[in-house]
Amino acid sequence: MRLSLLDRSRTRTGLPESAALPHSVARAEAAEAAGYHRFWAAEHHAVPGIASGAPAVLLAAIGARTRRIRLGSGGVMLPNHRPLIVAEQFLMLESLSPGRIDVGLGRSLGFTAPVRRALGREEVTAEDFARDVAAVRAHLEEEAEVTARPAADRPPPMHLLATGSGLDIAARLGLPVVLGGPVLRSAELPERLGAYRRAFRPHRGSVPHVMLSADVLVADTDAEARELALPEAWAMVRSRRDGAFPPLESVAAIRDQPRNAREAQRLEETLEGTWAGSERTVAARIGRLMETSGADELLASGATFDRAALADSDRRLAALLA
Repeated sequence: MRLSLLDRSRTRTGLPESAALPHSVARAEAAEAAGYHRFWAAEHHAVPGIASGAPAVLLAAIGARTRRIRLGSGGVMLPNHRPLIVAEQFLMLESLSPGRIDVGLGRSLGFTAPVRRALGREEVTAEDFARDVAAVRAHLEEEAEVTARPAADRPPPMHLLATGSGLDIAARLGLPVVLGGPVLRSAELPERLGAYRRAFRPHRGSVPHVMLSADVLVADTDAEARELALPEAWAMVRSRRDGAFPPLESVAAIRDQPRNAREAQRLEETLEGTWAGSERTVAARIGRLMETSGADELLASGATFDRAALADSDRRLAALLA
């Protein structure tokens, strides 16, 4: 099973938002040294706690500082872009870092209604999304009405971030699929992945490929790992309370903040959804899910306030699955 890393360029209290971007570059360099297969950058627009609104720009910087690790988007949210522009950006990245670029495409719109209005797209149907995905591929493979430049000898592979109808689209187009969130805890996961594999229509020799994405944090003990997960979990709780996703805060600062019974329950539920624990605990959880899903790859996406602890967690996870 391959191991990859998804980074959201999380901002942190006490630091300028811009610091999150060199932090992402440094994390990618460390991921390459630790043996990770891919390093993907997320796309979020006008979110206070996330600095990465343009994955292609960040990936260009990371490509200049790495040599082997694959780089991609997790993902470019296609409703916000025209297919030609996406193809041009990733063909440029492929030219700068040959043979290392992935195009991860997602369907999510903006975080809030004002952001969606600013992006100019407030809704998108599954078929609209499928057409745009096919259009990106046509541009990458020089089969569209116009040719995206610079042309590549081997176009970067595409991956689909999918839930619900996204699995059907990925199977129909012969694309690898990335799944995360509550779907990983669903009893229907094996059945849905089986349907994807059975319905898969190969494209230029492609085969079904399943990547599971989860927040994973590793420490000496389960209790220490749970503390690492607290800043991200508390940010999720605050986003539901305040309507804005905040920067990561320290564990000490979070402990001093009052919370009502509903917020305490939501915090506990969010922590339960995180794969946080000792090496033994995390290995067991990964093993159980991989056995039931038959997944080919794990895309770890953990984050915490303490960057040194996060770097240690990344190293431990890589060593665990080496």
